[in-house]
Amino acid sequence: MFQVPHKATRRPWLLIGIASVALLGGGVIIARLSGPEGVSPSGQARVELPERPAVQVVEDLPQLKERLEQMARTKQFTGAVLVAKGDKVLFRQTYGMANYEQHTPFQLDTRFRLASVSKQFTGVAILKLQDEGKLSVNDPICKWIENCPDRWADIRLSNVLSHTSGIPDLMAQANWGLVRTTPSTPEELMAKSTQYGLQFPVGTKVRYNNVGFNVGAYIVSKVSGMAYEDYLKTALFEPLGMSNTGSDVHADTQGLAMGYGLFPQGLTPQPNANVSIIPGAGALYSTLDDMLMWNRALHGGHVLSGKSYAEFIADHAPADTPKERGRPHRAYGLGVFANRLGERTNQPFEELQIYHTGSWSGFRNLVTYEPSQKVTVVVLSNNYHLRDQVFLLSQQGMAEALGHPFPTAMAR
Repeated sequence: MFQVPHKATRRPWLLIGIASVALLGGGVIIARLSGPEGVSPSGQARVELPERPAVQVVEDLPQLKERLEQMARTKQFTGAVLVAKGDKVLFRQTYGMANYEQHTPFQLDTRFRLASVSKQFTGVAILKLQDEGKLSVNDPICKWIENCPDRWADIRLSNVLSHTSGIPDLMAQANWGLVRTTPSTPEELMAKSTQYGLQFPVGTKVRYNNVGFNVGAYIVSKVSGMAYEDYLKTALFEPLGMSNTGSDVHADTQGLAMGYGLFPQGLTPQPNANVSIIPGAGALYSTLDDMLMWNRALHGGHVLSGKSYAEFIADHAPADTPKERGRPHRAYGLGVFANRLGERTNQPFEELQIYHTGSWSGFRNLVTYEPSQKVTVVVLSNNYHLRDQVFLLSQQGMAEALGHPFPTAMAR
């Protein structure tokens, strides 16, 4: 069967670093560069970290400030927004309530469920283990899975992290409604997923897949010899000072906002997150400033070696992957996407963004990074049904930080 190569040789690598980026056909921004800015000559991630800014209200983007205040008055947005250029915060503010039933307002360090923004941490954990010499993203996943089905024999770690494995997603499996609300262990999730045939030959298509990242988390645990959540804490969160980031698979998280949805009966709390079924795909929580620290450290070369970072953001999709609903192809990395999101506004701009969205149990998020000017935008909302608002706010913050005309709507 066809395999996505260890190095995406059929499509130039999407390497983001300190140099400028260039355009290649199909709407994908491509460059062949040396690696992230913080990588040492030996290729290993540097130890020194960016200085963490003080957590305080900052409103130095007047157009974004006006837009958010208007949306807050009309209850069109509830959540938190941060925009930074490098280590300098340009905007940090919250709007609405973290818990309406308890009348708890947001704080600047309120914790939000990241949902699928969590996927990049699983990808980075695998790549960090690669940097430690314990595995390779080109390894077959059956190397670490007992009773691995024969149909999984050709699936490699790069496949499960780039949505090209062919394994059916959770929502494509039987009894999804029951699965959604039933607590499960990683072993139970693995056993259930191995029961199904592949939806397509390995590496021939892209189909968004939460199961792949659960498999990745399972392998992190097997290789590291500790629980997946413990590995993230000791290898990533603690070294980076991300004290407000973690998984609540096994804990009742304090300071976590309640998630909501807009239903006919009004704004409705969504208390049953059951993140046990998405341990590697969406179970993490974090804050505005922890996500800023993450973006600066990750894309600044303080987490992965240059080689592993390049594989993290490379486009692993098959060369013939079609456009999505008429939009330019987005690069599928190992836990992140890359595309020119600004082109989807009524004031289009072309800078590449490395990003991921997230939606689960009353939360809607977008965390994005623009490499040429090192702009981070974090939009975290505790209202599941604000997809378009979260997207547009992220691009309004990005555009104003980059000095572009301020978008007022999404392109249709």
